[in-house]
Amino acid sequence: MVRRTVAVVTALVLFGEAVGVVLVNAVLATVVDNQRMSLAGTDPGALSDGTWALGWTSGALLVLCGLVPLVAAVRDRAPGRFARAGLIACAVVHGVLGALAVGLAGWAAFAVLMAVLGLLVLTLVLYGSAGPGGGARGARGDGAGAPAAV
Repeated sequence: MVRRTVAVVTALVLFGEAVGVVLVNAVLATVVDNQRMSLAGTDPGALSDGTWALGWTSGALLVLCGLVPLVAAVRDRAPGRFARAGLIACAVVHGVLGALAVGLAGWAAFAVLMAVLGLLVLTLVLYGSAGPGGGARGARGDGAGAPAAV
């Protein structure tokens, strides 16, 4: 029961983060476009388009990462190998961004990113590996699975 709740909360947080990332990038793209900013002679339209592309791509990746724990919660089974790798990559990105956020945005941003990192790691740990029986526990779910066949 706890692992389903943690997985759903993780999914909702990642969905909310996806919306936030898209909105922040939309504001940045609009500001760059309206003020016709340029970086070392780069076309301002290219900077604006790149910011839009980054925002939508980051948002889509966060939604995909959010779908993994949501599907795991609905099925109450551990995610597969590639889905786990995606969640691990998402956790690593949150860790690196958290380290950068301390200097750039302050301790509050660091705390938010570390909370999301904690939810991702907790989801990964609670669901264990994607082995037979749906995780690290046995088919009965109490850790006393059938002995392995020799």
